[in-house]
Formats: sequence, C-alpha cells, structure tokens
Amino acid sequence: LRKAVAARLSAGSGLDYMPENILITPGAQAALFAAHHAACDVGDTALMIDPYYTTYPGTIRGVGAVPRSVAARPEDGFQPREANLMAAADGARSLLINTPNNPTGAVYSDATLEGIARVAEAHDLWVISDEVYDSQVWDGAHRPLASLPDMFGRTITVGSLSKSHAMTGSRLGWVAGPADVVEQMINLATHTTYGVPGFVQDAGLFALSMGPDMEERVAAPFRRRRDLVLARLAGQQAISAIPPAGAMYVMLDVRATGMSGKDFGEALLDEEMVAVMPGESFGAAAAGHIRVALTLPDEIFTEALDRLLAFAARQMT
Repeated sequence: LRKAVAARLSAGSGLDYMPENILITPGAQAALFAAHHAACDVGDTALMIDPYYTTYPGTIRGVGAVPRSVAARPEDGFQPREANLMAAADGARSLLINTPNNPTGAVYSDATLEGIARVAEAHDLWVISDEVYDSQVWDGAHRPLASLPDMFGRTITVGSLSKSHAMTGSRLGWVAGPADVVEQMINLATHTTYGVPGFVQDAGLFALSMGPDMEERVAAPFRRRRDLVLARLAGQQAISAIPPAGAMYVMLDVRATGMSGKDFGEALLDEEMVAVMPGESFGAAAAGHIRVALTLPDEIFTEALDRLLAFAARQMT
C-alpha cells in the first residue's frame, strides 16, 4: 500500500516518492496529528490559515503547540497573502495549509504557493500540506507544495482516500515526507494508533489500483452540483459566492441580508429545515458566510438550495 501511495503521489507531483517516504494512518486526522508531532515541540507556535477546517486548532493544541491563525480574506479569493504570512511567521515552527480548501473551495494559485515557499524558507518552517481534496479540482490545477523547488525537504504532505475514493468511514490516510521524518512518525504510530487493519489496507490498495478514472467518477457529482449552484446564484441578488475552484463545498456570502453566517444558518434551519455550516465556525475570516456541502443527491440538493435562496430573498424585503 505504501508503494501504491508513493506511485500516486509521484505521478501527481513529478517527485520520486518511495515507500519509505510514506506512513499509512487511520485517516487524515491521525496524519495531521502525527505531522504536527513531527514538526513541533511543546510550546512551539504553529501557523494555520483562517478559514480553517474545524479540527485544526485542537490538533495543534493536542501536540502541545500553540495555534496562530493568519486570515485569508474573501476579497482575495481566500488566498493567503505572502506579506501577512511573513509577518505572522516570526518565531513559528510550522505552517498548515489546505488546498484545495475546506471550507472555501479555493485552490491555491502558483503565486500563492510560491509565496508560501518563500515564507517557509525565510523562517525555516515545516509546511504541513493537507491535500485530501487533490482529486477535486474544477478550475486550474492542483500543484503539490512539495513539488516546488527546494520544498520537498521541508514539506509534510497529508492525504486520504476519504474524498478521492469515497472511503470516509474506512479511515485510511497517509503522511508523505522525507524518509528520516517518516521514520520518526512510524515510531510515533507504533506507540499510539499502532496501525491500520489489514482488510482496510487491502481495500485501499484495490481502490488505488482502479486508477485516475475512478477518482474522476467520484468527483463528477460534486463538479455537477457546483455548476448547479453557480447557475442558480446568477438569477438572484441576495447571495454571492466566489466560484469554488475545487473541493466539495461552496462558501456563500450572506452579508447582503444583514445577517451573520451563524444567524442565517440557525434561522434557515428553523424556517426551512435546511442545514448549513456558519462561516464563523471556520474562523473569523469567514464571518458573514455559510458553507454548503455538495453531498446530497441532485434532486434533494436542488430543493434545499432553492429553499435557501428563497429564504435569503425574504431577508432582503
């Protein structure tokens, strides 16, 4: 399985991953925990981008490090600015990024990734790159951070079969990085999770053997529903969105309604029985937004979206 993961990563990055560069973990969450244990000592500062996946701060605190968030603003398409990262990185030990991004759907541009690389070099940071949505790119292309010049030796990449192969409940992920770092994380795994059940690894190996066509089939419904959302938004004024370039989410801007994301989400649930995630649950930078997951069957998803838009329109009157 490590060999198969290495082959997949090599094909997507142009790098030469070997099995010794890979640790198999019980899901990407365990991979994030191991990566931060490798990068940070107790009391170290660990950077993360706001908006962030909700477990990020707790994962950092769980290894004894101190989370420090750096805002990526809606007006920048939720792409973090190099200058803001540079200003926040003094004294930090690591930087956690996520592209394609949950919750925003942003796919980091070449300029953004090159800026991150310069910050990492200037401040001698480990970059933990969460790339679990690498198979879900709708505009542009996913560029693995480790593939940038001189970044392989300071990048720990996190991946998973949860999104690419719809194996969320199987809890099968990985960490990829320099062999000496992975060796230490294997030691950590031996004394914590110990390993991943063999039958789950067999399933993962079979899934990877299906090749890129399988990943494209899994991703196709999310692309279709993303396009459906954008088409629906074009016919109204209450809600706007930065078109997501990847991942299975759309971040909707509800500020024109005069409501916070939290208030909008709670009222929408009460009045229309439609559940969304308030942007504020992902950090301050997503305030005034809601996250919509593109995970329901098309017919149900369309009805829920229409209810959401009708609710938003009523707030404008």
